[in-house]
Amino acid sequence: MDTAKLTHLEVGEASLETLSIPGKPDMPTLVLLHEGLGCVALWRDFPARLAARTDCPVFAWSRPGYGNSSPRALPWPLDYMQREGLALPALLDAAGIGDCILVGHSDGASIALVAAGAARAPRLRGLVVMAPHVFAEESGLDSIRAAREAYVHGDLRHRLQRYHGTNVDCAFRGWSESWLNPGFLDWNLESFLPGIRVPLLQIQGRDDQYGTVAQLDAIARQSSGPVATHVLEDCRHAPHAEQSEITLTLIAEFVGGLALPRLPAQH
Repeated sequence: MDTAKLTHLEVGEASLETLSIPGKPDMPTLVLLHEGLGCVALWRDFPARLAARTDCPVFAWSRPGYGNSSPRALPWPLDYMQREGLALPALLDAAGIGDCILVGHSDGASIALVAAGAARAPRLRGLVVMAPHVFAEESGLDSIRAAREAYVHGDLRHRLQRYHGTNVDCAFRGWSESWLNPGFLDWNLESFLPGIRVPLLQIQGRDDQYGTVAQLDAIARQSSGPVATHVLEDCRHAPHAEQSEITLTLIAEFVGGLALPRLPAQH
């Protein structure tokens, strides 16, 4: 990953940790949106492998309260994913990103769905969502309760602190306390789905402990553009980590069907 660049980007009042990997200049940028406990470092080698497989530039960042980005006040609003999705165009502008394909995992997938469905976005060429969620399910909430137990009484906090440093409690508490708030049972993103008109690839593990295929069914049924769905065997919540080769292949094939050179501006 010697061509990768780690830096910070100022967006509004936040200083965001970012990762940029170059690609062919006429290809859209793959914008990676991390999960609810993720950050730039927790993508591990996936960004570099994705860039190599697609020839696309790759851009990732740690949201406020994660990794080495600025902290974020607790508690988080229950609509934090909606807010992140609506704020995404400003971040892309600040990063100088034009044509792009959003690639989100878990919370990041939900944020990508909001961004794609909220308004017409001429720069958006496609959407890849891994383990997305558009509503809360009791089985997923049970898994978050188990994660909270591991954080408080096990070694999860120690393991996460290696990646989030002083943000570790912000990241875990912001995520878990939002999802486990009784009001979160009313959280729902399905109203954004009809606004998604770009091609969409969705990938989920058959044994995903945080969501069922009902999430994929809702997205496929309500999105306005073409949707390709893949459920991977022997895979839980992180297809890019647990079944990385097939996930990379699926994304590369999807991008290959979309990533035509940019059209010249019309005058």
